[in-house]
Amino acid sequence: MILWFGIAIIAVALVSAVVCLVVGARKLPPNDYTMGATLLVALLLLAQIIVSIVAPLAGNPATGDPLEFWMYLIVAFALPPGAGFWALVDRTRWANIVLAVVHFAVAVMVYRMLVIWG
Repeated sequence: MILWFGIAIIAVALVSAVVCLVVGARKLPPNDYTMGATLLVALLLLAQIIVSIVAPLAGNPATGDPLEFWMYLIVAFALPPGAGFWALVDRTRWANIVLAVVHFAVAVMVYRMLVIWG
């Protein structure tokens, strides 16, 4: 993992969680901002998958358990599309709360991946 990229993912995920919480607190259904934030987090995690494949080949292997790292990464990558699908099906304010929880979970999981990697 690249430290600054991991921190950027965490920051974007936390900002996205706050956006989703604010929209959910206003009792609004999921909108372009909440779904766009979810898409952005998913794209960043996809880029992290690519970085995680290339980094060991470039001489930056994980110091922790690679299996644990990859399980965190796969699950973190699966969460935003699943929550996004939920938000498209359930067009209530609770979908925004689910998106916020998922973004917070992704931030925690990426932090854990940083710890495992280095």
